[in-house]
Amino acid sequence: MHPNLVNYALNYADHGFSVIPIGSNKRPLIKFANKPSLEDDEIKQIWKKYPMANIALKTDKFFVIDVDRHGEEDGMKSIKALDHDDWFKDTLTERTAHDGFHFFFTKPKDLKIQQNIGFLPSVDLKAHKNNYVVVAPSQLGDKKYQWLNNEPMRNPPQELIDLILEKQKEFKPVEQLESYKPTGKTQTTELFEKIVNGLGKTGGRNNALASFVGGLLFRNVDPEVAAKLAVIANDNTENSLPFNEVERTVNSMIEKEIRRRELNSD
Repeated sequence: MHPNLVNYALNYADHGFSVIPIGSNKRPLIKFANKPSLEDDEIKQIWKKYPMANIALKTDKFFVIDVDRHGEEDGMKSIKALDHDDWFKDTLTERTAHDGFHFFFTKPKDLKIQQNIGFLPSVDLKAHKNNYVVVAPSQLGDKKYQWLNNEPMRNPPQELIDLILEKQKEFKPVEQLESYKPTGKTQTTELFEKIVNGLGKTGGRNNALASFVGGLLFRNVDPEVAAKLAVIANDNTENSLPFNEVERTVNSMIEKEIRRRELNSD
């Protein structure tokens, strides 16, 4: 039987973590983006309402190297290919419900670590202040998350930081950027921005994705390019859609655009 994890949630909160209740589908049960951490009384009330909720922690003060080993995916091959086992030792580590791994590191105070989905093949870097990772003793079905040690989170080694920065190609804007406010935004502007900013909040993501892809196709963007841009926009979404939903929506919009053009050509 799935245990009530309220005491674990309270313990995480007492240690300074921002707790998020998670459903069996790994989706948040509350709105948490840009909100303060839950207080003990709030946690108790939430777990009273959702007694079978799992626990996630917001990646606001730390980042996680998320190694996927689900199905045919095996991100440990990517980790081993780095030939730097020392990077991942002596830091807080858990095994995920699907035999993957989460390696936890503190965020450097003087450096912005950006989220990078696809950081390595089958390996994600979870770092956005409004993202989260599921933690032990949460469980999916009969499969549990499990801490593999009780090490504190370590500062990331410099070589790992160098690799992260190399892959994120950190952009340093000019000083005047903070005071620059563009005017005259158009629908095309919004399409460009959605690639980086994502599809918006849970609940409107499918419609936003359909509108995004439709807008690209209407502007004669190649369908294969539109599909790739849709994947990027979804990856940059706070709670991204499952890949099969993206694929289904993109294909539907391509078929719709084909029909539109056939009708216009009659």
